[in-house]
Amino acid sequence: MSHVPLIDITQTTADRAALLSQIQQAFGTVPNMFRAVANSPAALRSMWGSFGALGGGSIPAKLGEQIAVAVADRNHCEYCLAAHTALGRKAGATAEEMTAAQAGHAADPKTDAALRFALALAEQRGQVQPDDVRRLREVGFSD
Repeated sequence: MSHVPLIDITQTTADRAALLSQIQQAFGTVPNMFRAVANSPAALRSMWGSFGALGGGSIPAKLGEQIAVAVADRNHCEYCLAAHTALGRKAGATAEEMTAAQAGHAADPKTDAALRFALALAEQRGQVQPDDVRRLREVGFSD
């Protein structure tokens, strides 16, 4: 049972509905985390703005979702795992690639290095070692 009401796009204020509509167009649905955050229009604007900003980064969507499922698995977040698996498939990953990513692996060496680095960041709370960074750079990632 949710302790925070989930905002219904059809029964809310115009400003919330406009943002939730953008989210629905992007994802094909409005994930519950956005519906919960919509209780605060300021938080919803911030969260959606962050998603947009990250979407314009240098990491391709497929890789971003592979990283997300690896981290979701380590964090034991079934909701995140399901959502990012679906988004990864939408971004072009195969079911096998998403399963491998969940375990922190990939057949592609560059993707594998990115997954290993992301998990090191998560597991070591950002305290990665110089060798972790070196391995990432060796496969073609930059600062």
